[in-house]
Amino acid sequence: VCISTVIIINERPTVACRLDIHEDEESNSITAKLELPGLKSEDISIEVEEGHLTVSGEFPKENPHSENGYSIRERRPGKFWRTIQIPGGVKPGEVKAKMEHGLLTITFPRVVVVPEQPQRIVVS
Repeated sequence: VCISTVIIINERPTVACRLDIHEDEESNSITAKLELPGLKSEDISIEVEEGHLTVSGEFPKENPHSENGYSIRERRPGKFWRTIQIPGGVKPGEVKAKMEHGLLTITFPRVVVVPEQPQRIVVS
């Protein structure tokens, strides 16, 4: 599984959104969990395209505070996206997503590719 993360703040990319991925052979599924504190399901978008699943959204600006009062400020507002390479053959309708308490859980089938057996072609 290939993963990339980008968050855009003032036109500068920054890493964000912690992620866990678990493959369950028993249920033949893959589950990805992303931490998105403060966001609701309507704040995020999930798309499947060309073997990639992309989660995007925007962390909202909080109450305006003067920058002078902060000694540490790691949480920032801004747009983000996270892309995960998914197995070929996964259709968007097979992807299930649930948002609960700032944790986005995405589940999709684990596709097992069976290599085709070579076949002889008779030349006439």
